[in-house]
Amino acid sequence: MSISVLGIFVADLAFFGEKIPSEGETIIGKKYIIGPGGKGSNQAVAAAKAGAKTYFISKIGDDHFGSMAKKIYDESEVDYSNVIISKEHSTGAAGILVNKNSGANSINVVPGAAGELQISDIDKATDSIKKSSIFLTQLEAPLEVVMYSIKVANQHLVKTILNPAPAASIDKEIFSMVDYFTPNETEASYYVNHPIETIDDAKQASKKILEMGVKNVIITLGEKGAYFENKNEQHIVSKANLDNPILDTTGAGDAFNAGLAVALSEGKNIKESLNFASATAGLSATKFGTANSMPLRDEIEKIL
Repeated sequence: MSISVLGIFVADLAFFGEKIPSEGETIIGKKYIIGPGGKGSNQAVAAAKAGAKTYFISKIGDDHFGSMAKKIYDESEVDYSNVIISKEHSTGAAGILVNKNSGANSINVVPGAAGELQISDIDKATDSIKKSSIFLTQLEAPLEVVMYSIKVANQHLVKTILNPAPAASIDKEIFSMVDYFTPNETEASYYVNHPIETIDDAKQASKKILEMGVKNVIITLGEKGAYFENKNEQHIVSKANLDNPILDTTGAGDAFNAGLAVALSEGKNIKESLNFASATAGLSATKFGTANSMPLRDEIEKIL
């Protein structure tokens, strides 16, 4: 079965140092990397590398960064027939500051061409969405386009995963169309209006989000793993056991969402799907970069 992903591509400019500088502070970094990124693009690449037929829906510029996007899609076998190449807009970019000791990061994203996506672009990509078993999106693309795409997927009985990153206000009617809602602790806090630092906090938040109409809630908690709940069951998901150290957590959330989508598309049950997602995320954090760090299927299978 196939997966459709709506989102943005940006070129990631990642800077590694002993710490993430605070406002007004300058530090001397250790190294930098320029590579392909953007949440939706990372998720599409990760899903394809994990073994799924994957369609990506987006817009890029006809420029050097746009060529970078096409190169990673060719290498990972992402179907990008629904990626519009714009002569009018530049491809976006993201500035990423990474603590080289912990892998923690802070990110500033400029969507560029992908910020110009229109509802009519979703209409043109509807055939790909209809033939997919999972539709995955985030909130980096224009909000009205994301909401419309969820409605399209819902109308065609395609299971939806909404990764609400960055957190933003969502129409109440959309929550009932979301099969899997996958915020991290910061994003979940936005929707429930209280901090989430522990598993118990995540349990409280999940119940509130389920009341909004979402069918399944998964709150990712970094080092603490993740918490899943729906009306019938709850699971605490441990982080994957890895042979290699954590180097860079940038893109780990994208890997988690892609792994979840792949496993669900293959008919795995929720516990198997969560473990697959956790393994995908963990492996991505053992390498530097985002799209380039996404693991292959045999790497995921090896640690499961």
